Amino acid sequence: AARLGALRLRAMGAARVHWTESRSAGSSTAYTQSYSDQVEFLSHRDTLMAPPDNGEATVLQAGRHEFPFTFQLPETLATSFEGKHGSVRYWVKAKLHRPWSTVKKAKKEFTVIEPIDINTPALLAPQAGAKEKLARAWYCNRGQVSVTAKIDRKGYTPGEVIPIFAEIDNCTSRAVVPKAAIIQTQTFIARGTKKQKKAVVTSITGDPIPAGKREVWHGRALKIPPVGPSILQCRIIQVEYSLKVCVDIPGTSKLLLELPLVIGTIPLHPFGSRTSSVSSQYSVNLDWLSTIPEQLEAPPEYSAVVSSPEAEQSLAPPCRSELGDILEGPFFAYIQEFRFRPPPLYSEVDPNPASDNMRPRCMTC
Repeated sequence: AARLGALRLRAMGAARVHWTESRSAGSSTAYTQSYSDQVEFLSHRDTLMAPPDNGEATVLQAGRHEFPFTFQLPETLATSFEGKHGSVRYWVKAKLHRPWSTVKKAKKEFTVIEPIDINTPALLAPQAGAKEKLARAWYCNRGQVSVTAKIDRKGYTPGEVIPIFAEIDNCTSRAVVPKAAIIQTQTFIARGTKKQKKAVVTSITGDPIPAGKREVWHGRALKIPPVGPSILQCRIIQVEYSLKVCVDIPGTSKLLLELPLVIGTIPLHPFGSRTSSVSSQYSVNLDWLSTIPEQLEAPPEYSAVVSSPEAEQSLAPPCRSELGDILEGPFFAYIQEFRFRPPPLYSEVDPNPASDNMRPRCMTC
């Protein structure tokens, strides 16, 4: 048997950051500046075994004794994280008090994963961008390199494949090499100062593009390895991801295009959410082609159908006073998409001829 006092439990969770930087105050004076901060997410105390009211110690017989406990986690907790300049940790600590003896302590850490559902409109939105760079060497213009890239959505989960759609134009006199990589950026904040650490999660390298040529990626696959989810709501620690498409240009700096990513924990729902895939947006139903006659008359020229004054009037953008707030939406993008399309195919054969039994209608009745 053993005489015990009390068994107390404490659950804690906090984010901590700390780093030092060397500062110079003159030619012969230097000092070290320290930065640190802490945010507490969880603090719970419980007494699993209390001493009797008479003040005497509790007596436990020899053997194994278990004291189960539960406590409710808050709804908003940052994901557990271990970084070079900070961490997010959660743990449970138990203290056993004994009369005339030292306190026995036990500590156990546990992991918390903040749920991030990528089935939201913001994370299902496609991401796209374009950039160009003028290659120079010894003040000589060697041409321009441009890149455009897009991905089907912003949110992904580990294990998924990101299809990259990109076009790289090499108008220089030398070959360039395209690459794509997922970058993790850790940001530590203390006393109004930020400390960042970047790491390459995974990357792919494309084939060299000769001078004056263009390379097109039709959904180049980049698989996300097992990584921690994004941490976006913590005041002192943030973990962000991005997809970088870069082009190595000999003799000058790289051309970089960055698209934001969010690594979540709840994967894309196959039925409940709209999948905004870039590849699906460009898919076309071609079943209607079977209804077109084999021999078709060539369509007329666009200028023959719409005269120049009519074209200018129909394609001129409407006045802002007529439309009001409609100009705030994608109205002009709609115009640019359809303004110069050719007229539809037609045939002199009426696909729906009038029936012989149908009596002509009198226009005066």
